[in-house]
Amino acid sequence: MGPQQPPVAARLRRARLGVVSAFLLAGFAAAVWVVNIPAVQQQVHAGKAVLGLDLLVFGLGSVVAMQVGGHLIDRWGSRRIVAGGAIILVLALALPGLATSPVTLGLALFVLGLGNGALDLAMNDQAVLVERDYGRPIMSSFHACYSLGGAAGALFAAGSQALRLGLEQSFLAGCVVAAVLAAIAVPRLLPVGHGRPAPGAELAGTSVASAPPSLWRRVVILAALAFVLMLAEGVANDWSALQAVERLHEPHALASFAYGVFAIFMTTGRLLADRITNRIGPVRLVRFGSAVAAVGMGMIILSASYPLTLVGWGVFGIGISGVAPQIFSAAGNLSKSGQGVVLSRVVSAAYAGQLVGPAIIGWIASSVGLTTSFVLPLVLLVIGIAGAGAIGTRAAAAPVGRV
Repeated sequence: MGPQQPPVAARLRRARLGVVSAFLLAGFAAAVWVVNIPAVQQQVHAGKAVLGLDLLVFGLGSVVAMQVGGHLIDRWGSRRIVAGGAIILVLALALPGLATSPVTLGLALFVLGLGNGALDLAMNDQAVLVERDYGRPIMSSFHACYSLGGAAGALFAAGSQALRLGLEQSFLAGCVVAAVLAAIAVPRLLPVGHGRPAPGAELAGTSVASAPPSLWRRVVILAALAFVLMLAEGVANDWSALQAVERLHEPHALASFAYGVFAIFMTTGRLLADRITNRIGPVRLVRFGSAVAAVGMGMIILSASYPLTLVGWGVFGIGISGVAPQIFSAAGNLSKSGQGVVLSRVVSAAYAGQLVGPAIIGWIASSVGLTTSFVLPLVLLVIGIAGAGAIGTRAAAAPVGRV
């Protein structure tokens, strides 16, 4: 039996619902876009190379918003940035359906990326604050809601296609659902000035460069840890199905189950990770999770059987599931005055890992084969085991002085 928790105020439960809704919104909007990529590609007559550039523009917009957003959060509070990011995301979600050329699609995706990046950063900032007031780990449950939102968005987009809605109508319908989620989220978030200053270490102002050397080193280590582990996680998103086709000669329809198994176990793991973290602590969670994920990746590399490969993707998914939330939570608790800036650096590093991961794996695979290239994420998971101590302990019960 874990330690008995104090009752949670209604206002804090309301804030948690707001953060849950924000994560659902982000996952839903991302899935609506991803599922419609083939149709959009056909509409704008873009080849794979050009589409790849447009997708990089989306990533660029997200990273720009995250970098700017950290400073804005520390000045205005994350509730306002969630609101701004949600408004941009809801409106921009319609733009890919209106694109008529690769250039207009690139512009649409840059704006969509701005909304995605601002919302992603600010909702994680709110999640840190709500978790801190709860006094126990709940960050992984928020990230599970992102996964659930993604599943809902994928089903929604697939249903729109089954109903033979036009591309423009499908995106507009997605905007309506996203707007409802935004309307639920924003009013419930923690207001500016909530709480009291957190004890312990803090940054000198909002500039990471002005931080004491010890804190600066920890920010860099957490960012590096986020980068390598999210790069490893991204392997499943981009390469799991193709690996089953190339190595095991499975048909494409059956190979898609590889990612499906990963996604199911990933979501399940995130729903369970908070309770595990509450019992064993974030450092052991990251260390043990990285080790389990490494075992799963090793199974995938060595397996000559598709059922065993599916087991490997499941083990990998449940192992990696709770890692990123703990890194974000640790980053958010490094500082009171510069929380937004610190979090922006670490979240951006994680996002960059997911962004460049497919290109790195693809480049290695072109020389040694796709399955052999999976040795890289296996090595990165070993780095995660070794670097888990950077997560440290955090005082989750003490609220910060601003939201």
